[in-house]
Order: sequence, then C-alpha cells, then structure tokens
Amino acid sequence: MRKFMLAFVAIATLSLTACKNEASDKVDQSKKEIAEERDSKQQSFPVMEFEEKEFDFGTVDEGEVVEHIFAFTNTGDAPLIVSNATASCGCTVPTWTKEAVASGEKGEMVVKFNTTGKPNQQMKQIRITANTSSGKETLRIKAFVNPKNSNAGSPVK
Repeated sequence: MRKFMLAFVAIATLSLTACKNEASDKVDQSKKEIAEERDSKQQSFPVMEFEEKEFDFGTVDEGEVVEHIFAFTNTGDAPLIVSNATASCGCTVPTWTKEAVASGEKGEMVVKFNTTGKPNQQMKQIRITANTSSGKETLRIKAFVNPKNSNAGSPVK
C-alpha cells in the first residue's frame, strides 16, 4: 500500500509539472499589441457634465405644463451617447439630443412636467442611461402645484 501511495504521488507531481507551459510564450506579439490598444481605448469614457442637476419651477397652477432645458457638455475623451431617459412619473417626459455628442460639445435634455392631478409639493427624478463610466446620471425637478379651486363650479348659498 505504501509503494502504491508513493507511486501515485510521484505520478501526480510529474503530470502537474509536465503540463506547466508558459502561456505567455504562446501569445503572438502582434495580437498582444492589438489587445493593449483596445484596452487603452476602453478606458476613455465620455463625461456628462450638467450646468445644473436640479431645477425648481417654484409655484405653478395645477393644469399647467411646464418645461426646463438641462444643458450638458461632454467633457470626456469619447463621444457621448444617451441611449435612454425615463422619469419617475408618467407626468414627466424627457427628450434629449439623439446624436452622439463629441468631446467638448454641448447637448440638452428637455424635461416637460404636466401638473394636472398633481397638487401640492412635487419632486420628480429623470434617470439617464448613457455610455459614461457609471452608465447612469440623475436629474431632479420640483415644484409646488397650487390645487385647482374645487368649489368653483358649486352654487353659492
């Protein structure tokens, strides 16, 4: 039994050391240079820099549709592409620059807020999906919505 165990350990050791080939020796130098160039380009991201990330409409009357333009600049090293923007409520609709925004160029995100059925203090978020390093950006709007006079149509006693 002892000889069997000793033979097993010797075979296992021999097989493990025999299979140890240097993988780096097999890499073609030209493929290595291509991979390094690709990896260096992947580290360049656009940066979506907003002039403001939150806007307060102040006090508005219920039923109004208000809008604000959030301007941004791509301060990164790659073209900026906004793929989607969604709001936290159906009453808020974002539209944005659809074409790629080159480095150093400006774009805009227009946010419309329909105050119908939204009395009192309101705060909405707009979540932006883009090819930035984090992949997500967030904007906020807020407003105090004066409710419609609910007694306007009732007779006076």
